[in-house]
Amino acid sequence: MKRAGLVFIAVGAIVLAAVFARRASGPAQADAEPDDGTTLVSVRVGPVVSATLRAYVPAWGAVEPQQATATQPPASARISTPVAGVVARVACAEGQRVAAGTVLFRLDSRVADIAVERARQALQYSEQVLERQKKLGAGEATSQRLYLEAEQNVMAARNDVRNAETQRSLLDISSPLEGTLVRVSARPGDAVDPSTELAEVIDLRRLVITATVRSVDAPRLRTGLDVEVFPGDRGTPSGSPHSGVERTTIVFIGPQVDSRSDTIQVRMPVPPRSPLRPGQFVNVRIVTEVRRDCLAVPADAVVTDAAGSTVAVLTGDTAVKRPVKVGVRDGDLAEIEGEGLRAGMTVVTAGAYGLPERSKVRVVRQ
Repeated sequence: MKRAGLVFIAVGAIVLAAVFARRASGPAQADAEPDDGTTLVSVRVGPVVSATLRAYVPAWGAVEPQQATATQPPASARISTPVAGVVARVACAEGQRVAAGTVLFRLDSRVADIAVERARQALQYSEQVLERQKKLGAGEATSQRLYLEAEQNVMAARNDVRNAETQRSLLDISSPLEGTLVRVSARPGDAVDPSTELAEVIDLRRLVITATVRSVDAPRLRTGLDVEVFPGDRGTPSGSPHSGVERTTIVFIGPQVDSRSDTIQVRMPVPPRSPLRPGQFVNVRIVTEVRRDCLAVPADAVVTDAAGSTVAVLTGDTAVKRPVKVGVRDGDLAEIEGEGLRAGMTVVTAGAYGLPERSKVRVVRQ
């Protein structure tokens, strides 16, 4: 028993010695203070680079058919019938591309066909009467009167034929422009009238983006500026600021501010062979300025307070704050100007806020 107790005491002494040794070695392994007593601040860093940055005006809008211009008709049309009737035939389908004048619908024309045939028969009879009067000649007053009446009857019969044929032609409903049928609403047997929309046709080669811009940004806009377009479900990327899905230019800037939203409208054409479709929501970035070969740092490196903007430049293990003038911000980069700054330097990013004018730092690798 005495021997077992000695063994137990010895094991306990070894465990306690190990615990004290680990506590004693802990501060040495994670030492946050150098020998001179100053405190090390853990930071992340990034480079100073030379880059081309762009200033943007953000906007949002939707894809729609082009409006009418001085040289072109509108790029869309909603098709209806000019007269009431019953749809007898639908000669089109959604997604079909049609030329201007292509017959899309035909209304029941049986009554109109009878009216045309009667008018033609009346014209034929009137022409026969006139021919007989011509053979008799215009000698007596009575014959002259009958001749003039026959001429007038022929003219009236011809007008009746034209009117009947016009009424008949209204039952064939055609496309007013070349384009793609995006919607077909009517079916055979439907009773329709001029208020009924039968179909909609859009020329998908003539689409525009109508976007809204805050009125405060309007002075920065002008026609011809480059535009980057992003589908609404993807948003505007921040990490790749120049990877726009589509690129186009401004062609129209609205002259009036919408008092309800304090915005103006801008318009730009959809590029050819674009995947954008009518009604699609888009985010837009209008490039208002391009800064080439300027100094830039990660945006997190710039600290702005009441005294101005600074970046903490790293030299060895010491970070020194330097005043800078901040210019264009583009994605994750910010343009800077400052004395002694050059590409290739290293600046503090995460941890820059709250640093003193000069401090010892420890770089934490990402």
